[in-house]
Amino acid sequence: MWLPLLGLLIGISLGLLSDLQIPSVYSNYLSIAVLAALDTLFGGIRAHLQQVYDDKIFISGFFFNIILAASLAFLGVHLGVDLYLAAVFAFGVRLFQNIAIIRRILLTKWSERAEEKKRGEIEESQDVEKL
Repeated sequence: MWLPLLGLLIGISLGLLSDLQIPSVYSNYLSIAVLAALDTLFGGIRAHLQQVYDDKIFISGFFFNIILAASLAFLGVHLGVDLYLAAVFAFGVRLFQNIAIIRRILLTKWSERAEEKKRGEIEESQDVEKL
């Protein structure tokens, strides 16, 4: 659990401390790649919560989504059409769907825990009354 957080902190620190500038020519590619990566990340979280997570699917989906999105943006630039908008729309919709499903799963788990706790308290009070 602590290793991903450590990696995130190191990545944020390196990003803030470095003076790396991305040329504006690549801004469409970078935005699509980040959106595809976020979509895959939230899809992985969703799969973990639904207990169907698979490393191979996550890793292959991560790279496939980024390559597909960048290829659409590249093709669109050469055709003179904003094809990257199709990828933005598709990944954006999937991202919001995954977040909504994650929210529902977490709310369901939270309400189930609250009900179990309440049942446990009721059973304890009934046991005390029997004494």
